Amino acid sequence: MKILLLGMNHRSAPIELRERLAVGEPGPALAKLVACDEIAEAVLLSTCNRIEVVAVTREPESARQRLRTFFRRDLAGELAGPGGPLQDEHLYEHVDADAMRHVMRVAASLDSMVLGEPQILGQAKEAWAAALECGACGPILGRLFQHAFGAAKRVRNETRLAERPISMARVGVDLAKQIFETFEDKQALLIGAGEMVEIALRSLRGEGLAAIRVANRTPERASQLAVRYGASAHGLDELPALLSGADVVLTSIGGDGPVLTREAVSAALRGRPHRPLLVIDLGVPRNAEPAIDELDNVYRYDVDDLGAAASENAGLRQAERARAEAIVAEEQQRFDGWFAALRAVPTIQHLRARMESLRAREVERALSRGQFSAVQREAVESLSRSLVNKVLHAPVSRLRREAGREEAMAYLEAARELFALDEPEDGPPPEEQDSGE
Repeated sequence: MKILLLGMNHRSAPIELRERLAVGEPGPALAKLVACDEIAEAVLLSTCNRIEVVAVTREPESARQRLRTFFRRDLAGELAGPGGPLQDEHLYEHVDADAMRHVMRVAASLDSMVLGEPQILGQAKEAWAAALECGACGPILGRLFQHAFGAAKRVRNETRLAERPISMARVGVDLAKQIFETFEDKQALLIGAGEMVEIALRSLRGEGLAAIRVANRTPERASQLAVRYGASAHGLDELPALLSGADVVLTSIGGDGPVLTREAVSAALRGRPHRPLLVIDLGVPRNAEPAIDELDNVYRYDVDDLGAAASENAGLRQAERARAEAIVAEEQQRFDGWFAALRAVPTIQHLRARMESLRAREVERALSRGQFSAVQREAVESLSRSLVNKVLHAPVSRLRREAGREEAMAYLEAARELFALDEPEDGPPPEEQDSGE
């Protein structure tokens, strides 16, 4: 049994490619994956910065090819786009211990574009819950993700990475502060009503920006968010008028196409000559057309642009990274010990079954040679079972004890070789083989 992870993130693939492969609803894709014989369990994580599948398999090479086909055909298809075709270098692969560690580092925000950002843990929990709901997540990945959530909780509680949580929304607000000398006479338009928009709204309020408008496909959700922070709520049909008055636009909303087109932004600019417009696009797929970069006085930043800005602010958090990595290593070792012990179970069961088969066969041969009472038969059965248990006690105990160590696989392979567990159970009885006749 192997754990295999295949994916792409902000370091391996550009946003133009990631947004084409983004998965809104993972259930159907997961159901298709686990329907294959080579994949027993799977979880799919799709965020603005990564698309990853972690799977459990007994056929690692076949599963590896299936996952690569999944990325190339099921996600990327034959589409051509600005990001170009999906190449091998866009994907990374991890197996067993490396895959375990990667899942835990992702949940603990050690692999994020913004070190220590809190949103990824919630996204990982949602991915796990979605896989659980559609039946793709079984006991192995279920336990792995529980260890990952435990690692993330420990990192948050035992290090200083979460003392002042940073998110892409917060980075966007900090960028707006650098561009505009003051927020006193500025207006902000936030498109969406999710966690990112709420963080941005709270951050802008904290920086003293008073005029904030929230627009969403569902005005009721925009209203719920706006009421909490003293903003105004609007529907997306009001965007043309809202854009005309906005100085900062931050958008993070789902959908198949951009909500900010070049034409819409160009029309809004005609009513506000010489006023710069900052567009912070946190959506993947992107909510703002890259073509708006061609317009004068418009400054557009997407998540990859903000990642570069965030790296400049990561120095203060680097000192805590080593402690966080040590916590992840501890949790990974704990899970790896359990996983190794799990791998020992089939060998132990096979060994016991083989010994029981030999015992039963030899007892039957012995008892068939004479007349024995029921009491005598039971005594022979009891004696033979006791002997088998005593003979197996030491090797089985050693296999269980060593299962969590690096040498576990060597012990398991040695046991299977010594007891011929991978050979068919046939041939003459042992004493006839050794007689030399």
